[in-house]
Order: sequence, then structure tokens, then C-alpha cells
Amino acid sequence: MKTLTEKVILVTGASRGIGAAVAQKLASEGAKVIINYAGGVEAAEQTVNDIKQQGGDAIALQADVSKSDEVKAMFDAAIAHYGKIYVLVNNAGIMITKLFKDTTDEDFTRQFDINVRGTFNTLREAATKLADNGSVINFSSTTTRVMMPTYGTYVASKGAVEQLTRIFAKEVGARGINANRVSPGPTNTELFIKGKPQEVIDRLASLSAFNRIGKPEDIAKIVAFLASDEAKWISAQNIGANGAMA
Repeated sequence: MKTLTEKVILVTGASRGIGAAVAQKLASEGAKVIINYAGGVEAAEQTVNDIKQQGGDAIALQADVSKSDEVKAMFDAAIAHYGKIYVLVNNAGIMITKLFKDTTDEDFTRQFDINVRGTFNTLREAATKLADNGSVINFSSTTTRVMMPTYGTYVASKGAVEQLTRIFAKEVGARGINANRVSPGPTNTELFIKGKPQEVIDRLASLSAFNRIGKPEDIAKIVAFLASDEAKWISAQNIGANGAMA
């Protein structure tokens, strides 16, 4: 039996990678999915087409999550199309990895604009526009638990997301909304793999109990569970989706 039938779910940054895998998994469980994208319209449309070819229901909506007016317009358009939004999945994010001495003001601002302000903007809309008894799943990262050089601004931004999630869960709990965060470990996506030599990937794989890095589908299954009614008593928690890396 499909666990997300009739739920309308907004997934940010869902045109590729983990976001696309999450969107496809949610649709396979019966959800109607809004595919948010910032610039990759072709990839977003491909994700929508893939879902529809499997008998699912999805639309693509463009919005830069760091811009509050675009986020507001996206929520309003999604609600105009589907009537309600039951679940928000905050997957959109960027990863800038540089030593502190090499990190520019522009790097810092961009990292926080997308990862933190973007999450804040969607949470602010969800606080009034998400349906009662809905769910929020924010993305953090297992890198917040380890000390990896060059990840300073990235883990700082994800640490902020963790705290936003905890407070948001308290503020909206009276409406039956639960909010959690998922912290993937190294995962086989373009965002993570790009620029890394194979020996680095192999070393990261050896840190997990299963001697491999994650697959987008591994993360998607966890998100699908957290979006379901079976997970309603879980709130303000961090789920480490990392194969026992940390």
C-alpha cells in the first residue's frame, strides 16, 4: 500500500541528485510532487516527465530559495495548482569547500544565502501555508559531526539549519506539524563527487560500516518515511543517513 497517497509535497532543489531521487520516491508512494529548481529547467522537466511516465503526478516551479519573493510566489503557485501543501522537503543547497584563508566574502555570503536563508524563507512560508498535520524535512549533513578541513562555511551553514529545524518544530507543533532533519553522509551525486579523485572517494567509502558511499535512493527512502503519517511522533530530530560514518 502506498504511504503518501494524496499528499502534496514540495521538494526544493529537486531537478537532479538527491532531490530528484527524493521526488521520484515520494511520487512512487502516491504523493503529488512540486519539483522546485533554480536554473536547470531541462533537468526539472525531465524529473517531472520521469514521474509522469511512472503514473505519478508532478509539476515544476522555478524559484531561487534565497529570494523571499520568489519563495512566496512558489508556495502560492503550488497551492493554486494542488489546493494544499502537506510536506516541505528542503533539499536545495550548495557546497563551497575552501580553506578559511582562501574563502572570500562572496563565498561566505553565497553559502549562507542558499543553505540558511533559503531554508529560512521556505520555513517562514510553511509556518502559515503548510497544511495542518503536515511535515517538514530539512537537509543537514553528516559533515557537521566531523572536522574536515575546507568544510568550514558549509558545516556552519548546515549547523544553522539544524537549529532552525529544532525551533521551528516547537513553534508549529500545535498545528500537528512535525519537523526533522536528515544528515546524509558522502553520497554519489554530482555535487559531492565533482572534483574528487577516486582515492578520496574510496577513503570516504571506507569510513562507513558498509564500505561504500551512499546512493541518492538510500536518502530518498528515509525522507519518504519521515513524510509519512507513521513518522508523526518524530519531531525536532536529526537522522544520520550515513551508513555509520559518524
